[in-house]
Amino acid sequence: MRKRAAFALLSAVAALAGFAAPGAYGDETQTDVQISDVTFDGGKNIVVGLYAKTITVSGTFTHPSGIQDADFVLWRGPDGANPYETYDDRIVSNQYYSHADCVASSATTSTCSQTISLEPDWKYGGTALTNAHAGTWKVSVQGVANDDSWTQSASYTTTRLQRQSNLTVNAGPEPIARGKTLTVTGKLTRADWDNLDYRGYTNQPVRLQFRKAGTTTYATIKTVYTSSTGNLTTTATASEDGYWRWNFAGTSTTPAVKATGDFVDVQ
Repeated sequence: MRKRAAFALLSAVAALAGFAAPGAYGDETQTDVQISDVTFDGGKNIVVGLYAKTITVSGTFTHPSGIQDADFVLWRGPDGANPYETYDDRIVSNQYYSHADCVASSATTSTCSQTISLEPDWKYGGTALTNAHAGTWKVSVQGVANDDSWTQSASYTTTRLQRQSNLTVNAGPEPIARGKTLTVTGKLTRADWDNLDYRGYTNQPVRLQFRKAGTTTYATIKTVYTSSTGNLTTTATASEDGYWRWNFAGTSTTPAVKATGDFVDVQ
């Protein structure tokens, strides 16, 4: 049963590789296998640091004969043409896919899920994540019924692969006299998959925020751009006790992050 499903998927992979006519990335619905509720990592963006991260992708598949198998593939590139890239934790022609496990909830419907391991430091040959891989990826989904009919949607949905971010803050001097000038510094870094460390994120807008002691809401004081090394520095007037932090909204390749508030005692 698995062999038949694999053959159908490899046909789809061949299309992705450019062996079919332009437009091969379009949906190829062969029969009436219904696909729904496909989610990656609980519906969140996929954020990867310096070490391997395993995510789970799942979906619901329905057919009158029941469901035999399913597959999920991450890919990106122009529709129906090279260059294209896909991600395969088995590294088969640079395709990133593996068969899903399907659990039947009825005679016609199954929930199918599989894991994909994303690795900046690939230890077994194959293709490691690089900084260029960060961004939006398309999701190809295929369901195979027990009667060997199948449905394949090459662009069912999208997911975003991001480089993990970190943000620090330090406000001082502490304590400080009311009305004096406070200096707030920090640094915005993100995972560098090419060099396997965290490096400064250059020229990014980051909001300086303040929360008065005894309250729960931060207010934005100003926006500061990171330096060429990701550093942040600015000044503000110390008027009352409270917490200072930096708040980065994120980009398509890097998730939003907030520094833990640094308390300053104003005397």
